[in-house]
Amino acid sequence: MNRTLTRRKVITTGLTALAGASGLAVAARFADQYGLIPPDHGGIYGIGETLTYASQRVLMSRHSLAREFSPSQISKVAPVNGGTPLAFDYQQLLARKFTDWRLEVDGLVARPSSFSLADLHGFPVSRQITHQACEEGWSFIAEWIGVPLSYVLNLVGVSTRAKYVVFFAYDDSWESLDLADAWHPQTLLAYGMNGGELPTPHGAPVRLRVARQLGYKSPKYLAQITVVDSLKDIGQGLGSISPELGYSWYAGI
Repeated sequence: MNRTLTRRKVITTGLTALAGASGLAVAARFADQYGLIPPDHGGIYGIGETLTYASQRVLMSRHSLAREFSPSQISKVAPVNGGTPLAFDYQQLLARKFTDWRLEVDGLVARPSSFSLADLHGFPVSRQITHQACEEGWSFIAEWIGVPLSYVLNLVGVSTRAKYVVFFAYDDSWESLDLADAWHPQTLLAYGMNGGELPTPHGAPVRLRVARQLGYKSPKYLAQITVVDSLKDIGQGLGSISPELGYSWYAGI
């Protein structure tokens, strides 16, 4: 415990002192030494992205939790961002009420797997009532029901080489998490909302739910999960579709 606190103090002090004394570029090099560089570290905003990500990772442990609320605080309205996927495959699944939907999990895992919706329902259930904030300014509180992502990762056996977990969706979006957020106890594969099934506009049959980040880090309409050691060959190599559209890869709140 003391060793962990000492290491955190050293990193925090280093980031702060270097940023003030020698500029953000030096702080970025210091962060690289401790593996605290985000995939969108390049470009005009890259140094700021690095300092933000590194600072949050140092100051917030893997086990810090997002606030949870009481059932009476659930919002009466839950806004939706984006529309239902028009892809033929998804529309066919929707018409068949997702009876033949499968979630593929592959990459750097010992046991590549394919899970049905019934499989996920048979795994340990986690419920949370948390706040979802959108980068556009609106937010809501909802109950999310699902299986912890960590449970699924344990089932497939994540390699020690792994650094990121990548999520691909039927709406052609994709997202990724570092292992700290992927293993976090509040990170869910959510198949239910507010006591019922996950509504189609909110990502049926299954969406990711990342309680400690902005809403766009919780992609809907999941189709595949891939565990990787690098993101450089996926999309534009920025970690997700979000920075390709001008947002930050890491969206911690």
